[in-house]
Amino acid sequence: MARSVISLDDGAMQIADEELQAVGEAAHAVVSAAQAAGVWITGGGFHTQQASIVHGDGLVEKSAFPETEAVLGGFSTIEVATDAEAREWARRTAAACRTPQEVRVIVDDPLVEVGGILTRAPCSLLGGAVPN
Repeated sequence: MARSVISLDDGAMQIADEELQAVGEAAHAVVSAAQAAGVWITGGGFHTQQASIVHGDGLVEKSAFPETEAVLGGFSTIEVATDAEAREWARRTAAACRTPQEVRVIVDDPLVEVGGILTRAPCSLLGGAVPN
């Protein structure tokens, strides 16, 4: 099983105000179907251009990266067996949101136990190094 992120560019979603409710209902129906199928992990939308850039020294900047042309507008994280399945969920999401979706496979990290649960560990839990 592989985890994938399905996402859309904030500027790509051009929906008329009178269509927003129908698009929202269709998007929620896809999420419900993904949950029922057992592939849904998490997801949601973002407020436009409200990002913070946090540096390793703790400095916080209240903006997106200045060179960023595309801004992430929303995402879904799913876990499926094949790339074709990930693309099918992206197709369903694109149809519901009336906006093309990007699919990216998340790099599989080593499994570690955190609080009694096997989980994929962020580098911070591994001391910055990935064990062999």
